Amino acid sequence: MTKIACIGSGNMGFTLMAGIGQSGKNTKIKIGITDPDTEKAQITAEAIGADIFNSNAKAAEKAAYIFLAVKPRVMKEVLEEITPVIQKRLTGGNAPVLISMAAGWTIAEIQAIAGNETPVARIMPNTPALVSEGVTALAVSPQVSAIKAAELETLLEEAGEVDRIEERYFNAITGLSGSGSAFVYMFIDALADGGVLVGLPRNKAMYYAAQTVLGATAMVMETGLQPSQLKDMVCSPGGTTITGVAALEAGAFKSTVMQAVNAAWKRAQELTDNGN
Repeated sequence: MTKIACIGSGNMGFTLMAGIGQSGKNTKIKIGITDPDTEKAQITAEAIGADIFNSNAKAAEKAAYIFLAVKPRVMKEVLEEITPVIQKRLTGGNAPVLISMAAGWTIAEIQAIAGNETPVARIMPNTPALVSEGVTALAVSPQVSAIKAAELETLLEEAGEVDRIEERYFNAITGLSGSGSAFVYMFIDALADGGVLVGLPRNKAMYYAAQTVLGATAMVMETGLQPSQLKDMVCSPGGTTITGVAALEAGAFKSTVMQAVNAAWKRAQELTDNGN
């Protein structure tokens, strides 16, 4: 059985652990969590079938993989708390892999506190991991063995797709994928509001909006065609769709979305440049 500890039970920690553990149904994985908010930890543990650790140091004692699901501003404090345990295990030849999902914290910065020989992985998941449809970017330090890296990738695949990528791209991925699901939710909400505006009941408008985005996504992934090509296939001369596209372009739709990704990337870059 693979033992996992998750330090932090906020939205992303909960989402990823629920995806990996399939809400307690994956009997090959044992998850334990810790959080300074004991009530939140209890709620999360019950929801995903996890155990609760009474301290971060305790969480670090036996788990093969330790997920650091904490805000960037408290990462240093958490690392300093668990480092003595990590170093003891490293000396004993049983070092865990630290997995950070904190924006702005590089592998080198984590190792500067936890120890240069500590195996560290960096990930950037997104919220569809909750329903095993997420995408997680993954980079690992040289200290993570090929076997451990492969096992970690298999664990993360329980929550969706996994992409091994160079760490230098992580701030861009944070802006596009890490933040991007929120932008898509806003688009679905806007589509549904548009449906209500033209007379659909709210529940029907939301159903058609969400299913339309789901279907369009499948078309992009499965046909191999560019989104612009698929868009052109829907736009008949003088028809309803091209009229709607013109309205979106009048509102600088594409430029606005690009600037949203750019703004999120800039914030991730600030967190990196300013030492979190």
